[in-house]
Amino acid sequence: MAPTGDDEIRKDVQNYYGQVLKKSADLQTNACVTAARPVPKHIREALQNVNEEVSLRYYGCGLVIPECLENCWILDLGSGSGRDCYALSQLVGEKGHVTGIDMTEGQVEVANKYIEYHMEKYGFQSPNVTFIHGYIEKLGEAGIKNESYDIVISNCVINLVPDKQQVLQEVYRVLKHGGELYFSDVYASLELPEEVRTHKVLRGECLGGALYWKDLAILAQKIGFCPPRLVTANFITVQNKELENMIGDCRFVSATFRLFKLPKTGPTKRCQVIYNGGITGHEKELTFDANFTFKKDETVEVDEETAAILKNSRFAQDFLIRPNGEKLPTCGGYTAFEAKDIITDPFKLAEGSDNAKSRSPPEAASGCRGTEKCC
Repeated sequence: MAPTGDDEIRKDVQNYYGQVLKKSADLQTNACVTAARPVPKHIREALQNVNEEVSLRYYGCGLVIPECLENCWILDLGSGSGRDCYALSQLVGEKGHVTGIDMTEGQVEVANKYIEYHMEKYGFQSPNVTFIHGYIEKLGEAGIKNESYDIVISNCVINLVPDKQQVLQEVYRVLKHGGELYFSDVYASLELPEEVRTHKVLRGECLGGALYWKDLAILAQKIGFCPPRLVTANFITVQNKELENMIGDCRFVSATFRLFKLPKTGPTKRCQVIYNGGITGHEKELTFDANFTFKKDETVEVDEETAAILKNSRFAQDFLIRPNGEKLPTCGGYTAFEAKDIITDPFKLAEGSDNAKSRSPPEAASGCRGTEKCC
C-alpha cells in the first residue's frame, strides 16, 4: 500500500526529532523552548531531580504542569524523552500515575532507560510512570482505556499531527468526567498556505502544522469540551531569514489552553467563590487562567462556565462555592466578574505580555527563554 500524506508527515517528524535534532540548541525557532510563565518553586525542584540526558533531549514549548496534582492519573501526549513525566511523577506521588506516549522510538528508549534511576531518587517502592511507543491520535491502539485519566497534558506536539480533531476526540474519550486537557501549542494568526504546511523544517519546528487559533474553539465545541480557557501566550521568533520570508505576514504564538470535559448537568448560574489556599505551590494565590486569579480567602464572582468547571472538576475541594446573593464568610476582599474583560485571543494576550515586559526594568523582564535555564 502506498504511504498516505499523513504517513509521510509522521515519517518527516520522526526523522526531525529522532535524527536531525540532537539537543534543544539545534532548533531554528524559539517555538519549542518558550517559557509560558514563571515556574513555581516546587516544580523547579522537581525538574532539578530529572536526569541530565532526559532534560537535554527535551523539545517542548513552555512548561505544561497544571495545579492540584496529588494522586492524579496523568497522560502526557508526545512525552519525548520523559522530562515532564518524571517531574510530574514526583508531584502526583506514589498513589498517582503518569503515562507518556510518543511516536519517536528513540525518545521512548531514552525515557525508559531512566525509570529505575528516578524511582530510586524519589524513594518510591514501585514505578508510577510508564512510557508507550505509539501515536497520540490512536490512543486506543496503544491500549489506553475510556475515562482512565484525570489530566491529559501535551507540550508542543498536537501541531505535529495532521488530524487534530482525531487527537482531541481521543483525549475526550480517555478523560474522566471533570478531567482536563492542559496543553501548550503553537497557533497561527492566519490560515496557513500549502507551502508552509508542507515545508519539512517548518513542520519540525512546530510552525507548519500550527492551527489557526480560532479553529480550536470550533473543534472543542464539536467534540464536547467546554470553551477553551486561555492561560498564557508568547510570540514566537524565527531565527532564520529563509523561513521568515516563507511565512510572510503570518504571526505565531506559543499558547497554553485548558479544555475541560464536564459531566452533562443542568445549567449553572453565576456564583461567588472563595479559594481556600489548599493547592501545593499556590497556597496564597491561584492563577487559573488569563482571566481569573483567585487569592486565598477573597470572594470572587465568576461566570456560569467558570462556576461549572470549579464545581465539577478536581478543583471543587479547594473552593467554597455559593450562588450569587448568598453571604459568604470571608476575611478577604471582593472581585466582581465583568464579561468584557474576558480574553480569548492568544495574540491579544501576547501583545499585552510584551507591553508589560517593555515597561518593566530589564532584570524583571528577563524571563526564562530556554529549558536549560528553567531547570
